[in-house]
Amino acid sequence: MQSKENITFMQMAIDLATQGIREGKGGPFGCLIVKNGKVVGKGFNSVLATKDPTAHAEMVAIRDACKNLDSALLEGCEIYTSCAPCPMCLGAMYWAKPDKVYYACSQSDAAEAGFDDQFIYEEMNVAVDKRKIPFAQITPKTYMDPFNEWNEKEDKT
Repeated sequence: MQSKENITFMQMAIDLATQGIREGKGGPFGCLIVKNGKVVGKGFNSVLATKDPTAHAEMVAIRDACKNLDSALLEGCEIYTSCAPCPMCLGAMYWAKPDKVYYACSQSDAAEAGFDDQFIYEEMNVAVDKRKIPFAQITPKTYMDPFNEWNEKEDKT
C-alpha cells in the first residue's frame, strides 16, 4: 500500500539510513517502527560505530521500540525499513511479531551495493557438519537441564 502515511514513514526510514551514512555509523540502512500512527522505535545501521555485527537498523529499531513499549513483542506495530531485511533481522521480526513490514530496496538492490546475504540463506540449508563455519554439538550430562526446568515452570510467559 502506498498511502501518503506509508510514504511519509518510509521516507523517514530512508532519511535515517542517510543519517547513519553521513555520521559514519554504518551501512545504508534505516528502520522505523510505528504503532497507531506514532513512531515508537527507530534506528540506523550502527555496526561500525558500535563494533557490533548485530547493530543492523532493524535490530536497533526493534530494541528501541520494545524498550519504549515495555514489551518483547511488537504486536500492533508496523515496521518500515529502507531495505528488505537480512536473515538475522528477518528472524528478529518474526520473533517480535509485528503486524506488517514495509521495505523500500530489494535484496538484489542491496547485493548490487555490496550487501549480499545470499550465502547466509544458502548456509541455512547446509548440513551442520558441512557449513563454512564449523559447528559441533557438546552435550555434558546437564545440557538439557535448562529446558527441563523451563518445561516444569508453571508461570511461563
